[in-house]
Amino acid sequence: MRRWAYGVTAVLVLATGCGTAPSPEDGPPGSRAPDGTSRHDVVVTTGQPVTVLDDGGGPEACLGGVMTSLPPQCGGTPLVGWDWADHEGEHETQAGVRWGAFLLTGPYDGTRLTVTDAVPAAAWTGTPPPPPTWDFSPPCPVPPGGWSTERMPLFAEDVVFRAAEALPGYAGGWVTEREAYDPPGGPDADAPEPLVLPPVVTIKVTGDPAAAEAALREVWDGPLCVTSAERTEAELSAVLASLSEDLGDGLLLAGTDVLTGTVEATVTFDDGTLQAALDERYGEGVVRLTSALLPVG
Repeated sequence: MRRWAYGVTAVLVLATGCGTAPSPEDGPPGSRAPDGTSRHDVVVTTGQPVTVLDDGGGPEACLGGVMTSLPPQCGGTPLVGWDWADHEGEHETQAGVRWGAFLLTGPYDGTRLTVTDAVPAAAWTGTPPPPPTWDFSPPCPVPPGGWSTERMPLFAEDVVFRAAEALPGYAGGWVTEREAYDPPGGPDADAPEPLVLPPVVTIKVTGDPAAAEAALREVWDGPLCVTSAERTEAELSAVLASLSEDLGDGLLLAGTDVLTGTVEATVTFDDGTLQAALDERYGEGVVRLTSALLPVG
């Protein structure tokens, strides 16, 4: 089934915005306790095996993703107390780069992780977290008689998204296909414009859904679900752009989620302090943090 989101999608943060960067005396993000005092050497774990990589600049824990080249590449959290000689047979070497997967535990000072225990992936007996799932079902009830089954040209729904993006309260949207997307007769069909069962188009707006639907019905008579949102696409994009300054080098990945109307971000470490600060700044639940390093105990 073809399902995708328009407008607000999860992306890697590459640009900075207008946020307030931590001052040098504050220390790295996640290195201060809730009372503002310096926090050093909190004991953490990666929770599951992560790639440890050394390209000649010193060993690092790849917490924000790894480029699957050969050898792999990443920029990560520096490791203290790591000796590859202690892990013979547990890592690979290619073109001067050494890497392997390990569950790491040890004190973290906000910048570096001092490894006191490293379990190779082959010996790890834990269970990895399940992959994320998304429900792109239309949030509206099925209309009486069901969704329209009138066939339309391929990608006919694009017109409704162009119209929706012009609405002042546009907050993103997605399509939910209801059958196999291959056009009748396959890709070599003689018809110049094969007709297919149209997808259900969902549009989110911060204003009146009924008014938005009336406007969209001027260009789209296919299946349509218009529903309410708390924040516009532009508002979420502004929050996303500011996170790189809010969180500094501690920010690993961030993007926006059209389904939840939130900004999702992964940071190196947060014991709840960063989440509380972002809740205060943007509103509770607008930014949802995931910590790559987890406190032990």
